[in-house]
Amino acid sequence: MKVWVSACLLGESVRWDGGHCLRSHPALAYWQAHDLLLPFCPECAGGLPVPRPAAEIVSGSGVDVWAGRAFVQTQRGDDLTAAFMAGARKALVTYQQAGAVLALMKEKSPSCGSQCIYDGCFSGRQQEGEGVTTALFRQQGIPVFHEGELDQAWQYWQCLQAGTG
Repeated sequence: MKVWVSACLLGESVRWDGGHCLRSHPALAYWQAHDLLLPFCPECAGGLPVPRPAAEIVSGSGVDVWAGRAFVQTQRGDDLTAAFMAGARKALVTYQQAGAVLALMKEKSPSCGSQCIYDGCFSGRQQEGEGVTTALFRQQGIPVFHEGELDQAWQYWQCLQAGTG
């Protein structure tokens, strides 16, 4: 039972600034040792380079992007909505083809944020909401956790393994 995971959480240098957000946790170690992790970066899959200008969702969240009420742009005003949506679609196909059972996403990301994202003003302020990929995953009924919820993700995965989830 594979676990889809934001590649930056595994130390892959795919973030907008060329960095990563490597996390250490017993669940990640177990999944990695058993070849159960499916690392993926929707922004790279959507054709965006590393490094790249920071981007934020303007006028809403990922749900609003899919509804056509919001868009993703850089501080300079470049519209990256199509790339973010294309990357999210590729992420979903990868998740489904691998038979993954949950997604572990990078919080605050305009792609992968699951509870909060930046407010679209490039001010450093955050707002409640989810990223473009997370919104698509949730629309498909996929359970999404962020890196601060690794214990909950592990517990969920164990319940699925035991047939009680």
